[in-house]
Amino acid sequence: MREDEASSGPRVLIYSHDTFGLGHLRRSRAIANAIVSGDVRARAVIVSGSPVIDRFAFAPGVRTVRLPPVVKFLDGGYGSRDAAVPLDRTVALRTDIITRTCAAFAPDMIVVDKEPAGFHGELLPTLEWAFERGIRLVLGLRDVLDEADRLVPEWERKGAVDTMARFYDEIWVYGLSRIHAPLAALPMEAETATRIAERLTYTGYLRRDLPERRPGRAEPAMAKGPFILVTAGGGGDGAALTDWVIAAYEADSGIPLPALIAFGPFLDDAARSGFDARIRGLDGRVSAITFDSEIEFLMSKAAGVVAMGGYNTFCEILSFDRRAILVPRTEPRREQAIRALAAEGLGLVRVLMEEDGREPERMAAALRALPDQTEPSRVLVPGLLGGLEAVARRVRALAGSGVGHHRVRAYS
Repeated sequence: MREDEASSGPRVLIYSHDTFGLGHLRRSRAIANAIVSGDVRARAVIVSGSPVIDRFAFAPGVRTVRLPPVVKFLDGGYGSRDAAVPLDRTVALRTDIITRTCAAFAPDMIVVDKEPAGFHGELLPTLEWAFERGIRLVLGLRDVLDEADRLVPEWERKGAVDTMARFYDEIWVYGLSRIHAPLAALPMEAETATRIAERLTYTGYLRRDLPERRPGRAEPAMAKGPFILVTAGGGGDGAALTDWVIAAYEADSGIPLPALIAFGPFLDDAARSGFDARIRGLDGRVSAITFDSEIEFLMSKAAGVVAMGGYNTFCEILSFDRRAILVPRTEPRREQAIRALAAEGLGLVRVLMEEDGREPERMAAALRALPDQTEPSRVLVPGLLGGLEAVARRVRALAGSGVGHHRVRAYS
């Protein structure tokens, strides 16, 4: 008897490689929570490499399995978080954990976040196992992957298109094609392109709601009045944004609203110490916290948001209808810039590109104007936030259907 067989609802395993930041984990959590909230019989397991997964709360019916974490270096390479362990040994251990988890959980379907073959191909044995058993396989992609000149060689090196075409029953893009079509630039043979197009669904963005408040949750004193929330996501690449905002408050004492900065759990300790010292000199106009796993509460209260423009933060800005300034990173990917500039073109946000100059006065002017920006809800974009509902519908349809691998067997 398979684990937890008493549940007769859909059983969904979600794989999230999580080599950097919080984006993949937070997206996977939103999807898993939506699956179980739409069907009390449903069960979901998230298999993730995030080192902070235990700091997040999940809905009843969602369990997590933590993989040994890896880190991404500035040159684009990877290593084990434990530097004494060779990367290939860590990948082998992660592969074993994934396969054993699948065997124990016996899912009806597997949803893979972003990487068709998993980190360094670690998911391939599980894909083969699931393929042979007729388990439904779905690849979930955020709205933007990267610019074509970066995405194409990366996916060619990984054999991602072949993996996608061979194994996956459906491909879900958590966004809208009018903002970006993430697979459009990939070179494919006509037959493969047709098959991929037949399996492709644009779900819309993933709406976020306020989570159930944890007992004893305390919020910063600044959140009791009007404030600007500055969030750098995981913080590992957010130092430049934080520096620019602090410099704006140092240069302009008349910015009308104070700022609350969420540094992120991966901000370098030395950078954090330097920012703390500068903040102490700003007479209470700026305060900071390290991390809030329920940042939705702060987002919903803020008069405006300054962020880098990662996928999850963008979904929250739309969901809570916050006026926003996005300062997207452009290295090692231009994903955030592509998303931010497309959203600005629709009138949803304002964008400041660092490449156009990081003068403190430029950020200060944007912070002054932020309270008068148009809310995203004033812009009519059909289907903008329908992602979770679309995902729940597809889970119900696929998990209980006879849709199988007859389509992909002809390709393999």
